[in-house]
Amino acid sequence: MMDRGKGALLLRNVVLLDGSMEKARAADVAVEAGRITAIEEAGNLLASGEVFDGRGRIALLPGFVNAHSHSAMTLLRGLGEERPLMEWLKDRIWPVEARLDGDAAYWGTMLAVLEMASTGTTTFGDMYFFMDDVARAAEVSGMRCGLCRGLIGGDEAKLAEALALADVWHGREGRFSVQIGPHAPYTVDPVTLTRLGALAKERGLGLHLHWLETAWERDYFRTELKREPMELLEETGLLEVPRLLLAHGVWIDEVDFGALARDNVTVIHNPSSNMKLGSGIAPVTALRAAGVHVALGTDGAASNNRLDLWQEMRSASLLAKVSLLDPTVLTARQVLSMATVEGARALGFDDVGFIRRGWQADFTLVDLDRPHYTGWDRENLPLFLLYAGSSADVVATLVQGKWLYREGSFSCDEERIRSEALRCRRSLLS
Repeated sequence: MMDRGKGALLLRNVVLLDGSMEKARAADVAVEAGRITAIEEAGNLLASGEVFDGRGRIALLPGFVNAHSHSAMTLLRGLGEERPLMEWLKDRIWPVEARLDGDAAYWGTMLAVLEMASTGTTTFGDMYFFMDDVARAAEVSGMRCGLCRGLIGGDEAKLAEALALADVWHGREGRFSVQIGPHAPYTVDPVTLTRLGALAKERGLGLHLHWLETAWERDYFRTELKREPMELLEETGLLEVPRLLLAHGVWIDEVDFGALARDNVTVIHNPSSNMKLGSGIAPVTALRAAGVHVALGTDGAASNNRLDLWQEMRSASLLAKVSLLDPTVLTARQVLSMATVEGARALGFDDVGFIRRGWQADFTLVDLDRPHYTGWDRENLPLFLLYAGSSADVVATLVQGKWLYREGSFSCDEERIRSEALRCRRSLLS
């Protein structure tokens, strides 16, 4: 188990790249008290504390943000494979989730943390159950997290849990945010959605829900709710909450793109889950062209089945290209922004996702000294990373300047986590 590290850190001679940069640059980056304190040309900063030498061969990227996940579903991976969404939920997932407890949620989340940290993710947005235990796992591991207790129906006890979660965790250590989490319009009625939207506004919280993931849901609005999707968002007040996270958005109608182009709204694209469940291809290029904020997520490990944001970046770009028969759309820089600053912003972290002085020091370090990077330069590096690279190239991740993962070692006990997670899975499936 690796020491997480404390105090000042100098990342010397690394290759900086974030979604705002036209090209990469070689630099030294100083970190103190969890924030970037200086960025200078490589070789110009003097060491004060720990030094990591990138030797000009390590790319320094913002940490990836998995904006929509159900982390403890690592314990349900492989269940109900190759079934449609509603059949998969009703027949295989919901019956097992009914046996979930806080112990399983904790260890399932810790298992997810291992996978995410080693593949470049430093922040995850999580909607699930026993969220205090999910938060505790994020706290122990050092991850950054957006938390929401999944709500179905109008259960007052579950709503009380959600509000208590916000009281305890929202803003804690600068690493936690809390959202109100109605599951979806087909599991939470309009009256309850209106109430939840009002609570989000009153408490200054975001609101995170599944939105138009399948064609079936679009039909549900018209046949059961007797209204259009945008009508529901408007009449319930959800468009006015501080931050609205619409997970999936596969079947958003083109006429609604402009209405969603608001600073407080983000659509979270989950390409691998949408492909695997046969849900469709979200109109990401058109949404972005209309000014809609779009972030990336993996969804749960039972529907993806990987928690690998790098894969989501590549899949998002390739899906956009093939669906429009246009190789120029959804560029590497755009996808990098979706995987970093757009997700961080949606979850309420406004100083995460770029490599800038004063911003929080959440990083992913990538080894460029691999055969498939032969020929990279400062201008083409984004293209090499997206189309040739993979999460196997991640050598380290840091949150607030502290190591979560470094060259195969974790800051938490990997062996124990895997053992406890296996115990919990066996108990759930017995």
